[in-house]
Amino acid sequence: MNRIDELIKEYCPDGVEIRCLEDCCNLLDKKRKPITKAFREAGEYPYYGANGVQDYVANYIFDGTFVLVGEDGSVITKSGTPVVTWVKGKIWVNNHAHIIEEKDGVILRYLYHYLQTIDVTSLIHGNIPKLTGGDFKALKIAVPPLEVQREIVHILDSFTLLTAELTAELTARKKQYNFYRDTLIQKQCKSEKVKLNTICKIYDGTHQTPKYTNNGIPFVSVENIDDLYGTQKFISPEAYAKYKIRPRIGDVFMTRITAGIIGKCTVVDRDDDLAYYVSLALLRPNADILDSRYLKYYLESSWGRKELNKWILWDATPTKINKDDIGRVLISLPPLDTQKRLVQVIEHFDAICTSLNIGLPAEIEARQKQYEYYRDLLLTFAETGSTLVTDRQTDRQTDRQTDRQTDRAERD
Repeated sequence: MNRIDELIKEYCPDGVEIRCLEDCCNLLDKKRKPITKAFREAGEYPYYGANGVQDYVANYIFDGTFVLVGEDGSVITKSGTPVVTWVKGKIWVNNHAHIIEEKDGVILRYLYHYLQTIDVTSLIHGNIPKLTGGDFKALKIAVPPLEVQREIVHILDSFTLLTAELTAELTARKKQYNFYRDTLIQKQCKSEKVKLNTICKIYDGTHQTPKYTNNGIPFVSVENIDDLYGTQKFISPEAYAKYKIRPRIGDVFMTRITAGIIGKCTVVDRDDDLAYYVSLALLRPNADILDSRYLKYYLESSWGRKELNKWILWDATPTKINKDDIGRVLISLPPLDTQKRLVQVIEHFDAICTSLNIGLPAEIEARQKQYEYYRDLLLTFAETGSTLVTDRQTDRQTDRQTDRQTDRAERD
């Protein structure tokens, strides 16, 4: 970091200017335009929403290099920072993402990195989480001289490039698995197709946000689909007593209200008490004719998604599929023993992929933490006239070093 220290001493020894975001870039929100799913014409241009690409359409309204920031839906990460996306080329953006472009004085790539350090938790309001235009424009941005911005961007981009390469490798392996799974499922699509509600009971969770407790019955929602029992939310046993339908081994949870992927599933493998929110559907297959794991793999396959897509309410915010419409989804139903053999083959291949991938997710996570560490360190400034810039950077570095020592101790 010696080069950064030298540049700061040379160009901004007394701190940096703090500006509102609207003074640091060109805001293009007025040019955004949503298109309902029914009126979208399929094409080659990415159609962006709050969390990235939602679709591909036949036309575009922006052409260039931009930064998108989620406006509603899942607009913030677990750390409280906004969802920020870097995009280039011809694109369409709906009204769920703020869009900005560069103007003189502030490098757009610098803004891309800086926006990811701002905790916007206190700015999110309403039943549907929303980062409004007024709050967005007023975000405070530390703006050092261009020479300092360029060096910061150079350093941080070196970290993101390596992470991107590792992520691309992992994505390629996942695509290989998905192709193999879909090919196996496709062979069964010639089987009899039946409505899901004829072979499976379908429920949803509580429609009321519960009163959380420090311990008690674990409570899960769409964000816990990958790790049901890792949830950090709990409700009281008295509140859980009101649940008429409780999960049991062999049930399948499916995401049904989310700004992410609808139709993502996990199979319940414990009889532990588990409370669940309306964003999840609970599917209870007739075990005599439908295997739970086959149901999961079918719904997550391209064939299952094609069926789900017929009933998804794409224009809702967040996107959702109604409980009754899940029951209208058609599913191929080969004999039960065929389903079980198919599951064994898919899971065997999945195990091979997992063994190949075992180091990649950990490496990606480590690189991401490394990027975040240096990003937060490099983007800590004091306002012009303040003498705290060195102290603040030192404090931040000390905190990070303490965290790293704690993590190392826990691993040992």
